[in-house]
Amino acid sequence: MTRRGLILFAALGLIWGIPYLFIKIAVAELTPEFLVLARCVIAAALLLPIAARQRALAPVLRRWKPLLAFAVVEIVLPWYALNAAEVSLPSSTTGLLLASIPLVAIGVAFLMGRRHRVTALTVLGLITGTAGVVAVVGLDMGGGDLGAVALIGVAVVGYALGPAILAKWMHDLPGLGVMASALTIAGLIYLPIVAITGGWPTEVPSAPVITSVFVLAVLCSAVAFLLMFALIAEIGPVRMTAITYVNPAVAVVAGALVLGETVTVYTGLGFALILVGCWLVTLPDARAASLPVSSPQSEPERPLERSSQ
Repeated sequence: MTRRGLILFAALGLIWGIPYLFIKIAVAELTPEFLVLARCVIAAALLLPIAARQRALAPVLRRWKPLLAFAVVEIVLPWYALNAAEVSLPSSTTGLLLASIPLVAIGVAFLMGRRHRVTALTVLGLITGTAGVVAVVGLDMGGGDLGAVALIGVAVVGYALGPAILAKWMHDLPGLGVMASALTIAGLIYLPIVAITGGWPTEVPSAPVITSVFVLAVLCSAVAFLLMFALIAEIGPVRMTAITYVNPAVAVVAGALVLGETVTVYTGLGFALILVGCWLVTLPDARAASLPVSSPQSEPERPLERSSQ
């Protein structure tokens, strides 16, 4: 990896590891739905002009059906679920459980007809990763607040579905246009939701909460997406998926240092098992790699492979 690639990788790994900390701070005063709305509006306001200048919006909007589906499973549902879950869950636990996304992605790929040969290592990885989730939920949390854990499950499934939708129906579209459009759609969806539920703040939020909203929207969304596109161009979408292993560690450290969240032995055990499981299920299939690939059927490199945090 080049020096530029290392810098981009480190920066994105840090930026995508801290959203859970700032979500935890923000939901102390804001409703989960208003936090989604604020984050979408600010991030879209920053990305839309850039996408328009690059003429990246028109081709995306022509495929409005998969775009709408992507916006729902990648932003509308997961961002609310994360916000609502962190009302009661520690931010570090949220980050750890989201590390299981590659495990769910295997099942999503199978259901959507993408070829993935199930090997012994794949099965071992699924079992190991599941054991890690059990260690975090059943041992570290004592099985408490399973409703919040279920919300994290919604986010995990959404983040696994999002890239699959991109790969199947939108792989040839500009990633910046996709994200700018999806954020705009999500904001438009949440505007009436916040109005109907009365989720508007009743008083001016505190400085830490306002700062958290802007960090989530500007740094963890708009800037992160721009860095992601640069990183994909530098090292490719496949190697970039290794960033999945960095984000949870950042989330745990940030939660412990800033919020004083407890890091137990079971936290470390669950984290290790989840990461090993994800590593095993994402190992390249040596047998498939040795088979000749015909160019007409070869899968194009996708412009966007990561889920938004």
